[in-house]
Amino acid sequence: MSLTDLLKSMLRARVPDHPLAAPTASAAPAKSEASRQEATRLLDAGNVAENGGNPQEAFRLYEAALALAPDFPRAHLNRANVLMARGELADAIAGYATAIDLDPSYFAAHFNLGLASLPAGDPQQALASFDRTIALKPDFVDAHIARGNLLEELGQVDEAIASYRLALRLRPDFAEAHNNLGIALLRAGRIEEAVTAGRRAVELRPDYAEGYGNLANALKALGRMDESLAQYERALAINPDYIEARSGRLFGHNYLSNRPVAQSLDDARRYGALVAGLAQPATAWRNDADPERVLRVGFVSGDLYDHPVGYFFEAVLAALHARTPAMLELHVYANNLREDATTARLRASCHAWHMIAGHADEQVAGAIRDDGIDILIDLSGHTGLNRLPVFAWKPAPVQVTWLGYFSTTGVAAIDYVIADPWAVPEGAETEFTETVWRLPETRLCFTPPGDAGEVAPLPALSEGAITFGCFSHLTKVNDGVIALWARVLAAVPDSRLLLKAPQLTSSSVRAALLARFDAQGIGADRLILEGPSPRADYLAAYEDVDIMLDTFPYPGGTTTAEAVWMGVPVLSMTGDTFLSRQGVSLLTNAGLPDWIAVDGDDFVARAVAQAGDRDRLAALRRDLRRRVRASPLFDAPRFAAHFEQALRAMWRMDCEKRRPGR
Repeated sequence: MSLTDLLKSMLRARVPDHPLAAPTASAAPAKSEASRQEATRLLDAGNVAENGGNPQEAFRLYEAALALAPDFPRAHLNRANVLMARGELADAIAGYATAIDLDPSYFAAHFNLGLASLPAGDPQQALASFDRTIALKPDFVDAHIARGNLLEELGQVDEAIASYRLALRLRPDFAEAHNNLGIALLRAGRIEEAVTAGRRAVELRPDYAEGYGNLANALKALGRMDESLAQYERALAINPDYIEARSGRLFGHNYLSNRPVAQSLDDARRYGALVAGLAQPATAWRNDADPERVLRVGFVSGDLYDHPVGYFFEAVLAALHARTPAMLELHVYANNLREDATTARLRASCHAWHMIAGHADEQVAGAIRDDGIDILIDLSGHTGLNRLPVFAWKPAPVQVTWLGYFSTTGVAAIDYVIADPWAVPEGAETEFTETVWRLPETRLCFTPPGDAGEVAPLPALSEGAITFGCFSHLTKVNDGVIALWARVLAAVPDSRLLLKAPQLTSSSVRAALLARFDAQGIGADRLILEGPSPRADYLAAYEDVDIMLDTFPYPGGTTTAEAVWMGVPVLSMTGDTFLSRQGVSLLTNAGLPDWIAVDGDDFVARAVAQAGDRDRLAALRRDLRRRVRASPLFDAPRFAAHFEQALRAMWRMDCEKRRPGR
């Protein structure tokens, strides 16, 4: 259960005997017993009206109760509940604070103050309120869950896990707590434990759509894609309108090599129809249709921290911010409470930073519209923490998807997908519901890692043998990939393969992976398996690799950019989709077109040829960082110029469409 879902459930729970509505024994006395009794009657009637779907009448009754008994904490709390449901957060917070002033032991007021503080953008106040709630009522399970949810969103995953475990001690059969525990365990990299928690959640509640969806996410992280997709199907059989499961399933299909593009497009269109049916898209905007004025550009993402999206976005945003004359006003809409040093640098490169985590789609769309955003850009697609349903409201005249995804969104209200000639060549436009807008060179530009050391010498010179490598998520390493890599290892005597991935902390995952290679004739002595590391150590691990081998149909993105920066070339293979051509785009723009294979046989032949010329490989390694630093893949000012030109052209076209008489 997310913080948003928990908030909704609490707002629905307005019955007289609910802990959030009931007075406490220590409540301050009313002016008279008669007025207290009448106020209680009005509050009870207000609860009935609120639960019956009439918040206006409930609010009137709560106001009447307050007029009779202004020192009645329950009256202030119930009135604040309606205000919170309306989104009038400042007034709601004031109401909860008054209830607490009147009765400091009123745990329900502390809890609801925490719930209101989240969308108000004060997570630390929310955490303090949840802590106080638990101190007053240690057996209040919802408070432990809310605290865990908040800690998880703040990136304090171990503390979140502890909160969920406390909730489960109090209520071992609480499916939602098992589900949330599984989500936190997955985020902590404890994937098998996450699967166990997810399975327990759906055992307790076989009709729990969200439980199946999160179990699917955990299975996907283990690389068990068939099982993962089956769990998404179970979730959608229970709740066909489960938007997150539809996104998860669409994302999961990208790992499959045998799924027709037309089928994926149909699935995306069905998603788009679902979110369109939940929205009321704008058809007119107050934005001045002046084609040459300063533009307000909004970026929407939940990944603006130490994350691949952050790595690609940081240098681009800074370069856009630094352009002169300044023709773009940059706004960021962050769908995640988690912040770190990357977040701080991103904040410094925009004009305004808006927190939208926990806010309803309609509310976010309204805020974007009120901000006067001209061009709204999605950075997530169908990845986690996306806000695609907001785009269905069409809060901006021009809407675009870019960077964080590699396929169509299916959302009809998104006008353009930003691509490049390599990722989406001529004729591939039919893969998208959006209009394809190609930048002239690359759709991606990577931020040089600040914690990367100098390029190390070619390890084969000292080791006497070639070390291949892949640092991609193991979900990308399907049986076809292993079979092809096995052919490479067989063709290059004494070579080894270094695999580094978060899942490799698990002994069972390591054993299963070794068995898959053994089935292809590659023994454990040819493999080096490593788990995750802090970023500086992770980047240093490239020093041990001579040649990186890419995956398919889901190639590396961040890992490819990191590798070439560290002086390690990547051998990739072209495909027939936007995603499967990502390696082609990256390597072409890095100046390494001879490292792109057209099929499996070519992949093996190129691996053998490149590995066989160690002098050439060593020379490439020495010079590669200098070369890529000046390439389109790392030249952020150059990319920013192309990006701004594209946005301006999109805006001019929109102004022309809206010109009177058209």
